[in-house]
Amino acid sequence: MNALSSIEPCLQRSKGQAYARFALRGERARLVDLAQSGSAKAIILDDKEAVFLNTSGGLTGGDLLDYRLRLDAGVALTATTQTAERVYRAAAGVARIAVNLELGAGAHLDWLPQETILFDRACATRRTEITLAPGATCLMAETLVLGRAAMGETVQRLDFHDWRLIRRGDRPLHLEALRLDDARLVPSAAGLDDARAMAVVVLVAPDAADALPAARAALSREDVRAAASALPERLVIRLMARDGWPLRRQLAEILTCLRRAPLPRVWQI
Repeated sequence: MNALSSIEPCLQRSKGQAYARFALRGERARLVDLAQSGSAKAIILDDKEAVFLNTSGGLTGGDLLDYRLRLDAGVALTATTQTAERVYRAAAGVARIAVNLELGAGAHLDWLPQETILFDRACATRRTEITLAPGATCLMAETLVLGRAAMGETVQRLDFHDWRLIRRGDRPLHLEALRLDDARLVPSAAGLDDARAMAVVVLVAPDAADALPAARAALSREDVRAAASALPERLVIRLMARDGWPLRRQLAEILTCLRRAPLPRVWQI
């Protein structure tokens, strides 16, 4: 062994942070603060829609991505991501994703990121926190896809921890922790069965339960398994499918129903 062959490669890691804040100016939401660094960017399309993106093209072990958004009192906004986020195989380390969304009194946010695609041997954690002031409401959707079926990709090894919290002040309203590892990939009822795409939709509002009948009526696709339930101040919908495309179409129908408005402009259906 020569001296060069014994040197371990130093792999470049990406780090990105993006923060945006909106406030009412008259009757319209206006961007009042914007900070971004590294691979994370925030694009403001207009006074109703903001788009986050990761210019590194994806994440792998050791990378960090941090999105933050603040809506002052009374602001109504939709926030999404430019495209699907990709988490690639990790040679070493853990990719970390943090999403922090704060809503002032009476504000409303539709947090509708496009799907996260997990590749074989990906290793990552994601923590999403939405904090609501009195009178604030939100609609959240998160989608995970294991590999790209059209490319013949399969995921056999995985370590992904997804932690989501919606709270009003210090009081938790919705909390879930999802752990996908090798054991969960086994095709059994105790794992994901034959599903390779999954999504959750959470609506938090005083009248959220009123949307339950319409949400269940929209769950009409035979190639997607889905269920909806209403709890105090919450509507929760879960979806599973063997591929990301049918799930995306069903999700689009659900979100259009709940929003009573078109999908974000960057979504492609």
